[in-house]
Amino acid sequence: AWAWPLAAGLAPGLAAGLALAAMALTTGALHEDGLADTADGLGGATVERRLAIMKDSRIGSYGVMALVLAVLLRWQALALLLAVPGGAAALVAAAALGRAPMAGLMAALPPARPGGLSAATGRPPARVAAGAAVLALALAAALTGGATMPAALAAAGAGLAVGLVARARLGGQTGDVLGAAALLAETAALMAYAVALASA
Repeated sequence: AWAWPLAAGLAPGLAAGLALAAMALTTGALHEDGLADTADGLGGATVERRLAIMKDSRIGSYGVMALVLAVLLRWQALALLLAVPGGAAALVAAAALGRAPMAGLMAALPPARPGGLSAATGRPPARVAAGAAVLALALAAALTGGATMPAALAAAGAGLAVGLVARARLGGQTGDVLGAAALLAETAALMAYAVALASA
């Protein structure tokens, strides 16, 4: 669905905006919701308060700012990528790389909230999380070749950062944390691809 703006011959900026809208509709904006809830919750004074804020469906100023910045960064990176040959493939590659940290965080961190979505899903073995990362890397490499490694490192770094913050502030991960990790890792991968491909 995200590719049709390109086929319609729209300018890269417009195509990028429509691609982001299509991606949000496809996923139900679950990762965006996770990022907003996580950004709001991390400002709480205690672990219990942070988890309570994250469970609240209302969005606060931290959540709004996190969403605005994430959308702007992704939009700009996509606009740069869609203006160069082969840049559209980086969108699919970044989506794959962005989801790999979710499995890693589920395997590495315990659920922070008993009875939450993440706790109900369970924790995959480390080998399963490693397999997910290898598959994502293989798909990205098949699509974007030599530009893959910087994007993979950027995505992994973003996922690791989210995991470290979640462990320090929440004592584990939640569904919102996983969504935030996926969106930030994807954003980091898109930015790395934009640097690698748009400046080539």
